[in-house]
Amino acid sequence: MPARMLPPSGDPIRPLPAEQVALTFDGAEFTGTRGQTIAGVLLGSGVLSWRVTSGGGKPRGVFCGIGVCFDCLVVVNGQRDVRACQRRATDDDVVTTQNDPLPLRPTADMGSEVGHD
Repeated sequence: MPARMLPPSGDPIRPLPAEQVALTFDGAEFTGTRGQTIAGVLLGSGVLSWRVTSGGGKPRGVFCGIGVCFDCLVVVNGQRDVRACQRRATDDDVVTTQNDPLPLRPTADMGSEVGHD
């Protein structure tokens, strides 16, 4: 058990037996405890980032942890824009990184009205 992972039996509110879930992330298999988010499984396994920024290629993982910042976006079972901090991990989830290029800036030759009155 990684150092960051606490056993669910130590939960003072509602201790439950530790049932494992397994998911794949970019082709590698990771296991966690039922009830953990995808971010929790990855962090508990020592993975600190799973996305890079579009502009500078800087690593990103969990920033806010409550679904506000969108730094933890991943693709889950083919569905894009899933916040890893909000989605509970389930058996056989296939998770992949989501890295998107910056959008193109509209220009006059693209048919936009930039600079025209």
